[in-house]
Amino acid sequence: MGLTDTIKEINNATSQEKAKTMIFLRRYLDESLKYEYLTTKDPSALWKDLKERYDHQKDVVLPATRDEWNGLRFQDFRKVNDYNSAMFRIVSQLKFCGQKITEEEMLEKKTYSTFHASNLTLQQQYRMRNFKKYSELITCLLVAEKNNELLMKNHQSRPTGSMALPEVNATNYNNYG
Repeated sequence: MGLTDTIKEINNATSQEKAKTMIFLRRYLDESLKYEYLTTKDPSALWKDLKERYDHQKDVVLPATRDEWNGLRFQDFRKVNDYNSAMFRIVSQLKFCGQKITEEEMLEKKTYSTFHASNLTLQQQYRMRNFKKYSELITCLLVAEKNNELLMKNHQSRPTGSMALPEVNATNYNNYG
């Protein structure tokens, strides 16, 4: 919107630009903060106050997020989508804190190496496919999971070795009696 200069301490913004910035900032403030900063009229002052209040968030979030990253294991999740959501939430928080997570770390350190021991063959097969992107692996895992669910559903609908019942056609007849 071209209003970035209005939040700098020394700026040449017009009163109209400052008013537009204040409207924008207040629209996205939490309700409790709107009342606290109600008397602040200058967008640069409001921005400075908010920055002082929340600039330490990276320092607060980082230790807990690192701990979550260290404890993240594929085998701890029942569904691939649940693992994927947790992975992206943690990676996003680490990126917010200035930590860089590579595709290789997401693939090797957090996914392949944390498969359950009973899936050792699967883990080796996925590793041999040489995925370069985490998203490619997750897509493959999601497809495999859906196929497994379908196989299980079909298996449970009728025991192995039993044949489907033949379809019965009813014939109508008139009983003149």
